[in-house]
Amino acid sequence: MAELHFFTGTMDSGKSTLALQTNHNHAQRGRVGRIFTTHDRAGESILSSRLGLTHDAIEVSDAFDFWRYVVDSLTAGARVDYLICDEAQFYTTVQIDQLAKVVDELQIDVFAFGILSDFRTRLFPGSARLVELADRMNVLQVEALCWCGKRATHNARTEDGVMVIEGEVIVVGDVDSTDGPPAEVAYEVLCRQHHRRRLTAARARAVALSPEPLPFGS
Repeated sequence: MAELHFFTGTMDSGKSTLALQTNHNHAQRGRVGRIFTTHDRAGESILSSRLGLTHDAIEVSDAFDFWRYVVDSLTAGARVDYLICDEAQFYTTVQIDQLAKVVDELQIDVFAFGILSDFRTRLFPGSARLVELADRMNVLQVEALCWCGKRATHNARTEDGVMVIEGEVIVVGDVDSTDGPPAEVAYEVLCRQHHRRRLTAARARAVALSPEPLPFGS
C-alpha cells in the first residue's frame, strides 16, 4: 500500500540530503520517481542540500496541480512510482490534499520533506496539513544545535544581523528596503530559550565582549 510520508526537522537537520538519498535508494531498486521543490536556496528547479549535493527538480508554484500532473503523466504512458517533495512547508494546503489523493487513488508513494514552523514560531499551512494527513510523520534524528549547544528547535531570521519576528514568511534572498540599501537576510537555528530572548550567536558574542550586563528578560 502506498503511503504519504512527512519528514520534518529544523533547518540544518538534513531534510534535503535525506530527500536526495531517498530518491537514490528507490531509483537503485528500479523505481521511477519525480522530484519537486520550491524556493530552493540554489535557485529554481533545483533540489540542493547544504552538503553541496544537487538534483534537477520540478518547480512548484502556488498554481501547480500535483494530481493533474501525475494523471497527465500516466495517461501519456510515463511510469511514476513515487514523488519526492522537498520544501513542502511552502506548498499550499490544496496541494497537500492533492498529494494525499495521489497516494490514495493512484497508489503512488509520496515522500514530503519540510520544516514545521517559520521564523515567527508559527506552523506553515503546508506543514500543518501534512501533520493532519500523513500516514507516517518522522522527526529527523540529526539534531541541529543552537549556538549554546542545546538542541535547536526554532528557526530564526536576521536582517542586517538583528533578529526579526515579523515580515514576509518566504524570503530566500535579500529583502527590499524603501529607505536604504537591501537588508542582509540570514537564518539561524536556536533553542526555544534563546529564540524567545532573540539571542543569536552574533548577539551572544557581542554581549560577552561588552562590559555592560545583559538586561534581565532580554
